[in-house]
Amino acid sequence: MFEEIIGKKSNRVKNTVSREAVVTFATAIGDPHPIYVDESYGKTTRFKQNLAPPTFPRTFQYGEVAGLNLPKKGLIHGEQTYHYTRPLMVGEEVYCFLKVEAYVEKEGKSGKMGFLTLVGTGEDVDGDVLFSSKQVIIINAAVRKAMSQ
Repeated sequence: MFEEIIGKKSNRVKNTVSREAVVTFATAIGDPHPIYVDESYGKTTRFKQNLAPPTFPRTFQYGEVAGLNLPKKGLIHGEQTYHYTRPLMVGEEVYCFLKVEAYVEKEGKSGKMGFLTLVGTGEDVDGDVLFSSKQVIIINAAVRKAMSQ
C-alpha cells in the first residue's frame, strides 16, 4: 500500500522552540516543571536556560512526503519513541524532516492490518541531529476503505 514511498523524505522545515509554546505544551501534558516554565529557574540549571519537554517535537512541522496521503481521521497511533543527542533549548531553531521508513502488513482476526513506520528528525542550524522520533501508525480496514475512495 505504501511500498512505493518507503525511503522518501520531506524537505527540512524550520521550527522554533518558543517559550510560549513550551509553557503551553508543558501545562497541557500536566508537567509544568520549572525547567520548562520558569525562566529564572532555568538560569540556575546547568543548561542556563529552559528546556522543552521530551515529547515537545510532536508539535513541530515536518513537511510533507510526496505520495504520503493519510486520512485526517481513523488512524491508530501504535507507538512513538524519541532518541535525543541533547535536550531542546527554549529559543533555538530546529530543522525537521520526515522519512517513511517501513510498511508491513499482517493478517489478524479482523482482517489485514498495515503498520507504517515514520521517522522524524530534528537538526540544528549546522545539520547536527538533535533528536529522532519513530512512530508506528496502524492502518486498519476502515482507513483502507477511506483511502480507496
